[in-house]
Amino acid sequence: MANPILPVWEHIPDGEPRVFGDRVYLYGSHDRPYSDSFCDIKLKVWSASVNDLDHWVCHGDSFHVKDDEDHKSSVPWEARELYAPDVVEKDGKYYLFAYLFYSKGAIGVSDRPEGPFKLIDTYQYEDKGDLPEDFCNNGVFVDPGVLVDDDGSVYVYCGFEWSYGVKMSSGDITRVLPETYVKDILPAKEPFRFYEACSPRKIGNTYYIVYSPRRGSCLDYATSDSPLGPYTYRGTIIDNGIDYPGGNNHGGLCCINGQWYIFYHRTSNKTVFSRQACVERVDIQPDGTIRQVEMTSLGFQSSLDPYEVTSAHIACVLKGNCCTKLMDPMTAVVADIMSGDVIGYKYFDFGDDFSATSMKIALQLRGNGERGRVCVLLDDENGEEIANSGFEGGDQMLTMKVRNITGRHALYFVFRDERKHPWDPAERVLCAMERFVFMK
Repeated sequence: MANPILPVWEHIPDGEPRVFGDRVYLYGSHDRPYSDSFCDIKLKVWSASVNDLDHWVCHGDSFHVKDDEDHKSSVPWEARELYAPDVVEKDGKYYLFAYLFYSKGAIGVSDRPEGPFKLIDTYQYEDKGDLPEDFCNNGVFVDPGVLVDDDGSVYVYCGFEWSYGVKMSSGDITRVLPETYVKDILPAKEPFRFYEACSPRKIGNTYYIVYSPRRGSCLDYATSDSPLGPYTYRGTIIDNGIDYPGGNNHGGLCCINGQWYIFYHRTSNKTVFSRQACVERVDIQPDGTIRQVEMTSLGFQSSLDPYEVTSAHIACVLKGNCCTKLMDPMTAVVADIMSGDVIGYKYFDFGDDFSATSMKIALQLRGNGERGRVCVLLDDENGEEIANSGFEGGDQMLTMKVRNITGRHALYFVFRDERKHPWDPAERVLCAMERFVFMK
């Protein structure tokens, strides 16, 4: 499954991946396409077999803060949207830690990892006057990330602009143990620059917290020998703002069949409120560090097949005015393409077939009545040009001859205006790009 990893109509940001049994579950917020605000009144759960990451199953809604036509609210108090949850397993039960926007945080339980989750309570903690007024963002527990340690101890990490860490009671998972509260477990100052989105993991004997720093589009990480720190800043794992519209970021680490992945999200539909789940492979070095990875189109795949039809929306490079856009529940495109826009894909494996001297690429465009030209390049937006074609008018399929290509390459499409008259508008949308395929 390429990036984004879920169907084009689904928008699951703030993903927390968890392996339970032989399936990997993705818990996250739920965005609404073309919305003007983050998240939704519900949470949804998707999962896939650890042996088949190309096919994800939707388990439906797992938690609600308002009634809808199919579900009653999961909480008895008035609450706004649900943000950035986490789910952990302890003693055969699955616990949901939910962030209710500007409301007290809530904890739910289920016998199944996919839920639905039944409310237990809000977070319980004693305030004898020694807790600061902003304790865990006034009891909201923003973006809770949860760690179940090897001895069964449960820790919650959370925060917005300031970070917090607490240990929960072994007998009552909703109760914060007195005197375990740590503020600024990840400092807001350099080099951490903590902002939000705590996601903890224990790998070997080392504790990791992945989080979003103040520069927004990154996921950074810190490590410690103890669950409540002190933590050491380690660096950036991924930045979804490199050659892409960016927006915020939130995600977590997951090991699936021995391979580590970083789950994260990207913006779509030309808004930061419409985000989709993506994943990249990462390698944890012998010293415990994680090298920064680039954003690709690959998802769980090791390479893309150029001889299968590629949907344009899996682009990992979008430079200029262009954006990925949902057209209908089955179709997403790269839309609003203007002159100078760059659309890139990483990486295709063309194989080692030397029997031919040439092949063809077919490219489906949605025309906008304008005249332009598209250039196809290898490896870089300034790389070798392998094809180009003019286009004009409405929807059309362009078929271009290219030299025989072998090996592994990134692929770039660069669009140019070919105006008819000097008095035409300086900027105009040329077309949308729907899909393409190489043919031998």
